Order: sequence, then C-alpha cells, then structure tokens
Amino acid sequence: MGGKRTFGSIRRLPSKRYQARYAAPNGAQITAPHTFAAKIDAEAWLTDQRRTIDAKLWNPNTVTKVERLTFGDYATGWLANRQVAGRPIKARTREHYQQILTNHLLPCFGATQLAAIAPKDVRLWYSATLTDKPVMRSHAYSLLRSILAGAVNDEYIESNPARITGAGTKARSRTAKTATPAEIETLTAKMPDRLQLAVVCASWLAMRLGETLELRRGDVDLDAGVVRIRRAVVRVDGHLTVDTPKSSAGVRDVAIPPHLLDRFVEHLVIHTAVGDDALLFTSTADPTRYLQPKTLYKDFYRVRAEVGLPDLRWHDLRHSGATLAAATGATLRELMARLGHSTPAAALRYQHASQERDKHLAAGLSKIAEGN
Repeated sequence: MGGKRTFGSIRRLPSKRYQARYAAPNGAQITAPHTFAAKIDAEAWLTDQRRTIDAKLWNPNTVTKVERLTFGDYATGWLANRQVAGRPIKARTREHYQQILTNHLLPCFGATQLAAIAPKDVRLWYSATLTDKPVMRSHAYSLLRSILAGAVNDEYIESNPARITGAGTKARSRTAKTATPAEIETLTAKMPDRLQLAVVCASWLAMRLGETLELRRGDVDLDAGVVRIRRAVVRVDGHLTVDTPKSSAGVRDVAIPPHLLDRFVEHLVIHTAVGDDALLFTSTADPTRYLQPKTLYKDFYRVRAEVGLPDLRWHDLRHSGATLAAATGATLRELMARLGHSTPAAALRYQHASQERDKHLAAGLSKIAEGN
C-alpha cells in the first residue's frame, strides 16, 4: 500500500519493506537507492531530501547511479549481455528483442527510472499496447518481465512490477492443419521437380524451413539412411545467414523413411552440384546461393490452391510429419529427438493429436460392431 505525503511518497512492497520516492526540482522522479525495513526510516530519508531541496543544495550530479538508472539504460545493457544456458542468444532472437524494445518498450519506459516503474504503470502500458496483435503483445510483455526480473536479480529493484497473470502466454489463434499422406504426395508431385524433395523434408522428416534451406550433400548419409541436421539459416537484418539449429536439441540425425530413399538419390543426382558443401536447394540464378523462402512459397502457394488446401502453411507440413510420427506409436522422447525439441511441451501436442485420431478410429470400430 502506498502512503501519500505533502513531499514524496512511501509504499510498502510485497517484501514488507518500504520504498520512498519524490519529485526532484528538475522534474525527475527520484527513488531511494535502497528500501527500508521500517516506514519511519523511509520518512527520515524523505525529510533529508526535502531539507536539501529547501536549502537549494540539491544537485542532480549527486544523485547516485542507482537512483538515476533508467529502464532504457538497464534494458540496453541487459540485451547486450543476454545469455541462455551460458551461451549468447541467437542473432535472430536478439534482433527480435531489439525490435520489441525499440518499438514498444522504450517509448513508454525508456526515460523512466528503473525503480520508479510500478505495477500500475505496467498495467496501463499493457492495456494500450498491441491490442490487435495478441501474439506480439505477449512477446512484448514477456520481454518486459524478463528485463525487470534481471533488475531484481541485480538488486536494482526490490520486486518485479510486471505481474499480470497470463499476459506472457497466448493461446494459438489458428489451429495447425494436418495434411494426409495422400495430400502430401499430391503436393509433392505438383511442385517443380527441383523443389519436390523440400516438401518431403518438411513433411516426412518434419524439418524446419531453415534446416531444409541449409541442407547440403554431405548432410545426407544414404548408407545410414539419415539426414544429419547440424545447421540452419535464419534471416537477420534482411539477409539469410548460417547458424546452429534453434536449440541444442536441434542438432540431430533424422532417419529417412525407406520408401523415400530413392527420391533423395534422384535429387542428389539431378539437382545437386558435386562436393559435400553443395546445397540441395538453391537459387535458380546462382547454384551457390540459398533458395529464398519467398521463391519457395510462391510455388507452394500456387500448388496448395490447386489441390484444395488454400490455408495450409509451409510449417503445417512439419506439423503433419510430426503427427504422422506420433501415429506410429512413437514415445515422447522419440518425438522430441526426431523433431529437435528441447522440452516435452511441443512434442506432447502431436501425441495428443494422435490420441484424438485413435479415438476416432475406436468410434469407427464401434460402428462396425453395431452393423453386425
């Protein structure tokens, strides 16, 4: 609870300690560099600040670094040093965070003293931010919460003011579509010859687009019957660049379904240059350059409309392959390994999808029994 005074204000934090702040002569909101165990101590600190101002001795240069530290200054340093599991975050992730920070966080909180951000400030920001883009809104809130959590760990603030229940999660507004094996085969057949294997990789091998575009001759081991996924391409600053897969679990060997081995052989013979570094899917203008996603999508969008699947996205092919793998009875651990997932949550979706299909099959069996 906050206590209003003629000069400054005091509020009790969830930790039961007290935080004091006041408006400086230059208009800045100054928060005490530390919290207080007793309210009377916070009041004494405010009294000292008031005396300094009344005596015209207040000087912004004497305000401590902690008191002056703004959200913008802290957030910039936080992002520059951000790591996950002891490793720097991916370049694409850093770019995504920077865009959110620049466009949605700094305009509101950039000049605000870190310690002056209150839960009500976060709620007001959230209520007016990206209301028409719920997924990006959840990303923005999650980033704000993470930055402020870092400030708590660094002991710049007592508690995290970003505490809106459920704001960092967003239910998927679109249910992923699943193509049947027959639909996948039709899609594959109608794609240009040089791109047919890309559909195979996306669906039957459940590979991500970036993993597919970076696939090279040396990554396909026909003797072992596997594709070795070690790299992926991502778009950073408008350019495709090579990186490791999305997570450490993304480094994996994916077994090729035996009925598709001949398609890999054919593609390597007809559409792939010599040498282990030769890309499997390339620009038509230059075989040493990556196939651009927009080029792939142009053909894919045309074909999906022709086969009556106008809403099918490229990523839905991976979803389809994952669902088919789950339908074979694959365990959660096996699905995680094949899909390159580091946590069970995503792989569980496909097991659930398989279970729903099993219920449908069971209902069909009952209908057969009823007919006898």
